[in-house]
Amino acid sequence: MANLNDSKILELKKQIEEKKKSVSKSKKFTPVTNCSIELDGVRINIQTLTKEQLISLLVKLNSYAASAIDLGLLEQYSISGYNIADWIGDLKSKLEFISSKDEEQKLKIMEAKLDKLLSDDKKVELELDEIANMLNN
Repeated sequence: MANLNDSKILELKKQIEEKKKSVSKSKKFTPVTNCSIELDGVRINIQTLTKEQLISLLVKLNSYAASAIDLGLLEQYSISGYNIADWIGDLKSKLEFISSKDEEQKLKIMEAKLDKLLSDDKKVELELDEIANMLNN
């Protein structure tokens, strides 16, 4: 029974490793703006915002953009020296970056839980395999 569980655990660890590779390939946050926006007399650094704060700001800026489109002023409308589309793009990019970091953290936690579930015999076997691979390289 332990061998069956070990094989399931190792298969799950492979799946986690594949997900980690795809998450790590996600792009880094490279802003177009200076990340410091002033709205309603308050300066906000988007680098310091939580996911929820980013979403709220994104919704607010999107409503501003929709109004600017309705008024035919989108091309002329800027906030803190940048086009509103640039701010929206940076906020979306920052959200994607935070989401990928959150996903990486969840995967690490799952991997640690799976490591704890491996039988002692399997842990020893994996350690021996790792040492053998290091000696052969």
